[in-house]
Amino acid sequence: MFESMHEGHPVYGNLIGGEWKVSQSGQFIDIHSPVDGSLVGKIPAMTQEEVKEAIAGTKENQAAWAALPVYERANILHKAASLLEERSEEIADILVMEIAKDKKSALSEVTRTADLLRYTADIGKGMEGQAVSGENFPGGSPDKISYVNRVPLGTVLAISPFNYPINLSASKIGPALIGGNAVLLKPATQGAISALHLARALNDAGVPAGILNTVTGKGSQLGDFIVTQEGIDFINFTGSTEVGMRISQLSCMKPLLMELGGKDAAIVLEDADLDFAADNIVSGAYAYSGQRCTAVKRILATDKVADALAQKLKERIEALKIGDPRENAVITPLISDKAADFAQELIDDALEKGATLVTGGERVKNLLSPTLLDHVTADMEVAWEEPFAPVLPIIRVKDVDDAIAIANRSEYGLQSSVFTHNIDEAFYVAKRLEVGTVQINNKTERGPDHFPFLGVKASGMGTQGVRYSIEAMTRPKVIALNLQNS
Repeated sequence: MFESMHEGHPVYGNLIGGEWKVSQSGQFIDIHSPVDGSLVGKIPAMTQEEVKEAIAGTKENQAAWAALPVYERANILHKAASLLEERSEEIADILVMEIAKDKKSALSEVTRTADLLRYTADIGKGMEGQAVSGENFPGGSPDKISYVNRVPLGTVLAISPFNYPINLSASKIGPALIGGNAVLLKPATQGAISALHLARALNDAGVPAGILNTVTGKGSQLGDFIVTQEGIDFINFTGSTEVGMRISQLSCMKPLLMELGGKDAAIVLEDADLDFAADNIVSGAYAYSGQRCTAVKRILATDKVADALAQKLKERIEALKIGDPRENAVITPLISDKAADFAQELIDDALEKGATLVTGGERVKNLLSPTLLDHVTADMEVAWEEPFAPVLPIIRVKDVDDAIAIANRSEYGLQSSVFTHNIDEAFYVAKRLEVGTVQINNKTERGPDHFPFLGVKASGMGTQGVRYSIEAMTRPKVIALNLQNS
């Protein structure tokens, strides 16, 4: 049974071999809401031996799944997308309480995920093999032809984060499945209930037994263990740079696709439309309390516009609704007290070193008011650290080259924005920024989901986006036909 009740609280199982199972250890992890501390539900604390069994189970039917015509795999993804839409209200309500995401954004995540699965199915159907003639290379012959097709890697370990447990699980699972792989999903503990609802939709849609297995448990017991298991053929991870580096060290020759941290800069030049820039920056920095890898995390503004921009930002920030996600607040409680503590340390450090508090800085438990700091300098931690909270520093620069230099000093390289009416200046900046994506006159953001999405330096490895993810989790298989010898 997917869900049972114990003393009035939901108890969830893991999907193993097409059935919902709890751990043989009988142990569970209580998932408490960051909104009010209430118990959202219980998830199994799986043992290492059970993880081994879950991995082994993905091998039993994977060859048959890979041999299934791609349109049949696509039909299952389409059905799963429809089930997600039918259950969107139920899943969104869980997202609200489990990760403190406002209801509108929670619904949007579910419907966006349905769109992603459908698009993945259709792209998968269009990824045809290629015939290459030998005569195209000097000394080659038209009698030699290669047929190049893509084949699955085997079992994909999908490790998803707390902040988008539906979308960032599906962005791994969907491309893996359409490519013919089996998947072992290990969701973040906070967010696991939501992710299990996604697995339920895929299971109900007809994904064969063992092709999608899930495991939940404590990171301290399963984290290092799961990434080093022999049966894992590919690791697709979204999370912190610290954990990503740990996985990279432990994985030993396993191919990786990783989306890690960011310190996305919004560069505002002198000719920018400041009202437009302020609207985008506030939306980009404070949506879901800044708990997004692509959130705007620092502003690099030229001295001539910084004062006016700070005032416009202040007005918009102070209009943001703060509080309970059930009441559609934009600024909601952070995922944990630990997360709020870290953000508070960054604020305190900046103020002690001379930064100006423009607005915010108030905290009640894990609810932090949207905070804007001005006159932030390079010796302050908030200039470089990723807060994953509604904390935004303004770093004043003398000119465009100064902005580029400061942006590139970061260990991260996910995205950046530049606001200007001068297209030549925009491309001058874009070409020099050491990031995966540059947004011209827009906030930093992940979508659309079919765009290539990547980070450089400490922000990730490999390229995501539907087609790119399918290609990452499959490999070319070459069959060379020699006509003269046939």
